[in-house]
Amino acid sequence: MAFEGLAERLQETLTKIRGKGKVSEQDVKDMMREVRLALLEADVNFKVVKEFIATVREKSLGQEVMKSLTPGQQVIKVVNEELTTLMGGEQSKIAVANKPPTIVMMVGLQGAGKTTTTAKLANHLRKKHNRQPLLVAADIYRPAAIKQLETLGKQINMPVFSLGDQVSPVEIAKQAIEKAKEDHHDYVLIDTAGRLHVDEILMDELKQIKELANPDEILLVVDAMTGQDAVNVAESFNEQLDITGVVLTKLDGDTRGGAAISVKAVTNTPIKFAGMGEKIDQLEPFHPERMASRILGMGDVLTLIEKAQTNVDEEKARELEKKMRNNEFTFDDFLEQLDQVRGMGPLDELLNMMPGLNKAKGMKNLQVDDKQIGRVEAIVRSMTKQEKSEPSIMNGSRRRRIAKGSGTTIQDVNRLLKQFEDMKKMMKQMTGMTSGKGKKKGKGLGGFKLPF
Repeated sequence: MAFEGLAERLQETLTKIRGKGKVSEQDVKDMMREVRLALLEADVNFKVVKEFIATVREKSLGQEVMKSLTPGQQVIKVVNEELTTLMGGEQSKIAVANKPPTIVMMVGLQGAGKTTTTAKLANHLRKKHNRQPLLVAADIYRPAAIKQLETLGKQINMPVFSLGDQVSPVEIAKQAIEKAKEDHHDYVLIDTAGRLHVDEILMDELKQIKELANPDEILLVVDAMTGQDAVNVAESFNEQLDITGVVLTKLDGDTRGGAAISVKAVTNTPIKFAGMGEKIDQLEPFHPERMASRILGMGDVLTLIEKAQTNVDEEKARELEKKMRNNEFTFDDFLEQLDQVRGMGPLDELLNMMPGLNKAKGMKNLQVDDKQIGRVEAIVRSMTKQEKSEPSIMNGSRRRRIAKGSGTTIQDVNRLLKQFEDMKKMMKQMTGMTSGKGKKKGKGLGGFKLPF
């Protein structure tokens, strides 16, 4: 995950000060030195680090903090607030034109993931905002760029406007906007050309498209993996085009996270979206306060709940709760839950969103192995219908057959059966606790129950 090294360093530093009843000037000084090193190692811009440390030090030594009952926790609160401010303070939403269509120009260098991000944004606008975007293939230089956008358009069942690679991008943009008005599209997403580096020819063309299209939004797509270079690219594009927002891609990769922290401070342009994976639905609105919370190990419950609500069927959740209360939860229900959890994204990413889980005993370096989950699925799918609903009938020969059919061992089958029984007991206790008189019946995260 992005920020892993930074998160670990900051969390260790903050743990030392968290429980202190008294915080001295030296304590704050020592902590600031650690925080400064952690940020610089994460490739955060030097000037940004300098200003951040100065602000946090000043606020941490203020009367309000030093004389509070929990000064250690107050210092952490200051760090959290300033980190949030640094990344933009509040979520910056995508523009909506007073008179449709809203025109969005997607710009950036080659290799940043611009074409894929254009399709991801169209998918997001339709799914989350009920919009009808038109994708525009205006990159006529990169081989297969038009084909790539058309393929992605088919994948998400979204129209793509193209005039091939022999018509100028300015003309393509002009005709696309006319077409969008005719067909009542409320967004026009123009996928423009990129280069391997910022140059005059590229900028001139983008300025011409900007002049003709008069976009409501110019989104710069930058690769978070390139660290400080991503910030320099953002600065260059902003000087020439006055970009309105940034989309950071590959924020799920093994990146030091400096770009996400620096880009807003350096360009004074908000990060509007973050690409959290390669799949078409892995584009998330960027919430500075949630990202700061994740970095400091405080979890990100709101994003977790949103993911759960998107992937969970409310009616099925109520049905499932009833089954749990009556101890009727079967292996078929288990498989269904497994699919729903998988739909929310990689499991280790979900665990990272749970407050304090990364600090819990035995959880620090927890690696969730998707192959292991695959083996569990294989075992369950090798059971007969009766075995799934009545695991108590499992004798030795049935267990041997299931192990053979799933390519696992009898020990694996035995372990799963035991865990399943333990889980059913726990679920019964949990639903009993939340459905007592006068208590609200808990449906977990937005109706979501974790099945293991």
